[in-house]
Amino acid sequence: MFHIGKDGWLFLTGGSNDVLAQYGTSWEIWRRLAAWRRLVLGRAARCRDLGAQYLHVVVPEKITVYDNKLAGLRVDARRSPARRLGRLLALSPAGRRAWIELVGPMRAGRDEADLYLRTDTHWNFPGYLLAYRAICRACGARARDFADRRTLAVAGVMDLESKMPFPRAESRIFHDLQRDAARVHAGTLVQAYEAAGRGGDLHVGAHVVYRNESAEADPRTVVLFGSSCSSYVYGMLTGALAETFRELHFVWSANIDWAYVAGVRPELVIFEIAERFLAKVPDDAFDIEAYAAERIRDMAPAARPADAVRA
Repeated sequence: MFHIGKDGWLFLTGGSNDVLAQYGTSWEIWRRLAAWRRLVLGRAARCRDLGAQYLHVVVPEKITVYDNKLAGLRVDARRSPARRLGRLLALSPAGRRAWIELVGPMRAGRDEADLYLRTDTHWNFPGYLLAYRAICRACGARARDFADRRTLAVAGVMDLESKMPFPRAESRIFHDLQRDAARVHAGTLVQAYEAAGRGGDLHVGAHVVYRNESAEADPRTVVLFGSSCSSYVYGMLTGALAETFRELHFVWSANIDWAYVAGVRPELVIFEIAERFLAKVPDDAFDIEAYAAERIRDMAPAARPADAVRA
């Protein structure tokens, strides 16, 4: 379910995560947010034990940021799940250190530039650049401005617009951030999907590693657990962070694979999730290799990587 707002803005309001319901005031909502608070604090403590800093990034929903474009739909942005979780985490120093506040800055900057695609659920370059800079401030990294990177005007029918009776393409500016970093590893799922020409279909379980040998790169290693707002291809938040740090590991998952983190021994662990996915609290019982192996077994033999077929 989606809502048609002003000036061509489309908003996700329903779906499997029942977006609007998360702005309610039930005890179930507060119990879930309290569980998220415990999870974030537990993750931060576990990262400290591993010698890493933990940062928690929630990408606000468009209705949280652009409630001024809703045209008749009543939503109290003060009740957004991200805002309420941020307030709960602010009750402790560890929570404040882990939390990356985006709702306030994005609402403050919403009229300077479109921070999201108008007909899609995802943020665009100004949106993820704002988040990227907030992450850099929180961990003491020097943010790049990417002003010298190649841009390309592209147009396409976006996810919300595709639900319209007569969908129209939206134009956007694509920023090609890749210059200093190179992909040095692709997990078996990425290999399989790319070999089958279906790289754009892969979501959970995508796993890649980027290495940046530039003299300007921050020397730290980062593990990023994220979603389509980060993306495993060289775009969005993943691309910006790969251009900033010596090594970036990206795993598409709402759960943290702690064995993987312990093996990599990063200095920084970043978790990114879209606000609507706060509807479910992860259990962090995730093994990226086991998950990939299971998905590979379910694929048609022709779509598997050669080594998986031989095995």
